[in-house]
Order: sequence, then C-alpha cells, then structure tokens
Amino acid sequence: MTRRNFLTSTLIAGFAASFAWSPVASAEEIQVGSHMPLTGSLARSGQSFREGMLVAVKMYNDSQTKHQIKVTLIDDETQPAKAVGAVEKLASDGAVAILGGYGSNIVGPASDTANRLGKVYITAGAVSEELVQRGNKNFFRINNNAGYLRGFEGMVEELKAQSVSIVASTREAPMLLAKGLEESLAKKNVKVTLHPFDPAITDFKPIINKVKLQDKSEIIFMSAYENDYVGIIRAAKVLKPGVKLISGAWSLAIPKMYQDFPDLMQNVVGTTPLPYPVDMKDAEGQAFVAAFKTMFNKDIDYAATLSFVKTMVLCEALGRAADAGTLKTGGLADEVRKTKRSSVLGPIAFNETGDNPNFTLAMGQHREGKIVLVSPAEQATGKIAYPGLPW
Repeated sequence: MTRRNFLTSTLIAGFAASFAWSPVASAEEIQVGSHMPLTGSLARSGQSFREGMLVAVKMYNDSQTKHQIKVTLIDDETQPAKAVGAVEKLASDGAVAILGGYGSNIVGPASDTANRLGKVYITAGAVSEELVQRGNKNFFRINNNAGYLRGFEGMVEELKAQSVSIVASTREAPMLLAKGLEESLAKKNVKVTLHPFDPAITDFKPIINKVKLQDKSEIIFMSAYENDYVGIIRAAKVLKPGVKLISGAWSLAIPKMYQDFPDLMQNVVGTTPLPYPVDMKDAEGQAFVAAFKTMFNKDIDYAATLSFVKTMVLCEALGRAADAGTLKTGGLADEVRKTKRSSVLGPIAFNETGDNPNFTLAMGQHREGKIVLVSPAEQATGKIAYPGLPW
C-alpha cells in the first residue's frame, strides 16, 4: 500500500471509529473527495483544515436522515503535482465534488483538474485573483485577497502609522497581497518599502538589516507562509530593528503558532476572524465549538473555522442538489452558487466568478497564549500593545 493510500485509508477508518458514524439505513451516501497538505511546509494549516472539515461533515450528517456525506482525504504533501493526482484519483473513485487544499499554487492546478473532470471544487485556502479570472464555473472560494487587505489597512489607519516594510515571498498569493498593500497604503500617504524574497531562502537577516538601517519603518508586515514567519521573526529578534509592531497575514494569529514558538509570537499580529479562546454568539458557532472540543479535545482556530464554513456550504448544496435530482447531471455548481447564508465568518454568497465578496477579517494579537482582537475598533476585544514586540 502506498503512503498516500495508507493515509487515506487510515483517515476513513479513524473517522468512523472516532465519531461512531454510520449512514442512516435509508439515506443516500454522497461521495466527496478532499486533498490537503497533511505533511510538508504547510502541514500545520492542512491539519487544521482537516479538523474543521471533519467536524462540519459530522454535524451535517447528524442533522440528516436523507443524505450522508462520506469524505475521502488524500495528503497532497504540499506539492501541486500530488494535488492534481489526488483530484484525479478521487474523481475516478466516484467523488462528486472536491474540498480543496491550501496555497494558491496548489489549488490552481488542482481546481483546473477538477473542472476538466466536471467536478465542483471549493476552497478556503487560496487568494490569488487569477483563480477567479479563469472562467471556471465549478470553482468557489469563501475568502479572498481583498478581505486580508482590508484587515491590515484598517489597523494601519487606526494606529496612524506612517511607514511599513513589507517582507514578501515571491510566491503568487503572498506577492499579490504585498503588491495590493503597497499600492493601497501609498494612496493613504503611508511610506511603503517592499522586500521580495525567494521562497527557498532561510536567512532573513540581510532583509531585516535593510529594514533596520534603511527603511526605519514603524511596522513590518510579513506576506508569506508559516515557516517564513518563523525565519523573519527570528532574524528580527537578533537584529532588533526599531519597529513598533510585527504583523502578517494568513495562519499567523492561530494558537498553534504560539504553542510551537512561544519565544517568537508574543505581541505579533495577524489576520483572524475570531479571538482565542473563542466566544461564539450564534447557535451554529456554538455547536461547532462544542463538537470540535469533543472530537479533538482542543479549541477551534482560524484555519479550522475557514474549513468548517466551506465544508458546510458544500454539504448543504450537495443535499439540495440530491433533493432536486440534479447531483449527477451538473446541478451542484448551480446549488453552490445559490448559497446565501450567515456564518461564523460573516455572510457567505458567491458572485459570478465563484468569489465571496463579503469576506473580511479582523486583526488579532498574540498575548501569552491568547489571541486578542485589536482591530477594527468595533470588533476589538482588547487594546493593541503598540509598541509591542516579541523581545
């Protein structure tokens, strides 16, 4: 048995054993596929995506007597070619839709493959604008670049910061965010210096030295991924540039980052929809928190929440298409496109490109293992530590 198939089989077995799940005798079983980075450089986010997905499927199945969703998950190992192969395998095994992975460079080719095979593909882990400019009518996502832009821009405005250094990976999605921030902040008369870096580098001291000696900025913004964050902050901790704040984007303001790197994360700010510990106000959110705690014996985080929402959206659309008898005749994409619902991430609705224009995020600051919402002011659960640094 290959490693990929071993992981898939193990997941299905664990899913059934852990959740004591079995289809209702008369229920229709609907096959869904998923690929996520359970190993590789984005594994931390992939594992959280997996957990949020499984909770959503469990909650949906428990609420149904007519339909039961069965998910087969394949580890794409943070590699685009493995993700493409996973989609092809899942489709050939009968999956009617694909719950997508993490990273625009992975989601892009994987969703192209799903479209070629006539399968709906939904993700919460890819923000490249090109993904919604391909004319792919089977592609949907609940988050986008604009939501991350609004979160950081709003914080800079509230802090009245006059200068920002952006340290950005040249990968597609991070550079898209960096360029967008460079342009929008410049229009607000904020001095912006962009420092692109090759994803292969691990020594960030030369860049941070430029920030220290040349930029002399108030804020460092990291447009990158998990391992990059660690390298950038480590370099900053050694060189100690005269900044007042270190901030970043996706998968930074999550409990796991503080648990793994407590010496680096204190006072660091990242985009997030929720504080930690979580305080949910609506019934679905409270049910999600309770189910997640029961299944995994821990609290939810940002990535798991994204995955939970996208999975619930797909499950509900699958049920509607099955009821209408259009599930096997191309009706699923139409049902996803009809989605109009509230969620723990705010309103969810898709435009003609498959994007969710309602998406927006707050900014959360790591504080001794907690995440405090510090911007925008109307959503804040505490005052930002500013200046506030990890050293």
